[in-house]
Amino acid sequence: QVQLVESGGGLVQAGGSLRLSCAASGRDFSSYVMSWYRQAPGKKREIVSYISKDNGDRYYADFVKGRFTISRDNANNTLYLQMNSLKPEDTAVYFCAADVGRFSKRYWGQGTQVTVSS
Repeated sequence: QVQLVESGGGLVQAGGSLRLSCAASGRDFSSYVMSWYRQAPGKKREIVSYISKDNGDRYYADFVKGRFTISRDNANNTLYLQMNSLKPEDTAVYFCAADVGRFSKRYWGQGTQVTVSS
């Protein structure tokens, strides 16, 4: 069983920055493929970014390219999302997700609210 706890959300003005963190339990964090998703009110959950086990491969959705950076600290079982140049349309609940094991079982955190004011 893997538990994920996000933190770092809050209210920020447009153009500002936030850094989200996701603390993971489990004995083998370095083997998890980790992702960030978001869900705005009335909209479907969408992927924001993911990062491979060894910090090598990273994917960003077009709407965050050049503004957000995903990273992970395998020694401390933590995933990060640095969000710069925030826009009101980035307002959403942000979730981290872990794909674990041979069959990529998916685990979700509880989410953290990000609100960007104009």
